[in-house]
Amino acid sequence: QVQLVESGGGSVQPGGSLRLSCAASGSIFSTMGWYRQDPGKERELVATITRGGNTNIADSVKGRFTISRDNAKNTVNVQTNSLKPEDTAVYYCYARGIGVGYWGKGTLVTVSS
Repeated sequence: QVQLVESGGGSVQPGGSLRLSCAASGSIFSTMGWYRQDPGKERELVATITRGGNTNIADSVKGRFTISRDNAKNTVNVQTNSLKPEDTAVYYCYARGIGVGYWGKGTLVTVSS
């Protein structure tokens, strides 16, 4: 059974930082990463990373967010820096297994003064 467990969300002031972590289990995962969703909006890419370390990072977070992965531990993390109010959203971990993608339950990030 595949499980994705996220941690690290919370409330922070503009300019602050958070580290989001996701631990996956139950399969071998090719691409892993993070998406986010505001209420009333579509889920959007934050960043993904392949087993080989190739990354795809959204323009809106490029230069502020860094994604990393530990293949041995099946974990994927995103270091979020210089957070802005518009980064407020529920952040979802994503992992692609054999022919199917899986989602975590989400962790809320709130950026507000």
